[in-house]
Amino acid sequence: MTAQPHDFMSGETPLPEKNLRAIRSALIIPQDREAFDAGLKAVLDEVRVNLDLGALNAFIHRWWISACDSVRDPEGRQRMHERAEQVLAGGPRPEGKPWREILAARGIDV
Repeated sequence: MTAQPHDFMSGETPLPEKNLRAIRSALIIPQDREAFDAGLKAVLDEVRVNLDLGALNAFIHRWWISACDSVRDPEGRQRMHERAEQVLAGGPRPEGKPWREILAARGIDV
């Protein structure tokens, strides 16, 4: 799976290929990598039990979107994690745009 949708290629920075190695390499925020690694272990366990690759395909697609976001706006990704930590610590919940709108503004169509 190395093809990339044409719509995503409008920026200067090439987006990662849609495979596990490329996706993981594009995740530069430590929290993303940790979540990816934990999620991959869980989804592979699920695939072993159910013998259904659908869960793995969905995992790859979801994380590819995050990897594209990381490539396009690493500072925004870091701010997202910082805000999430503040909210989890009991801080105020910021009002903002829906994630689909944010990704669309960055050229990532989900």
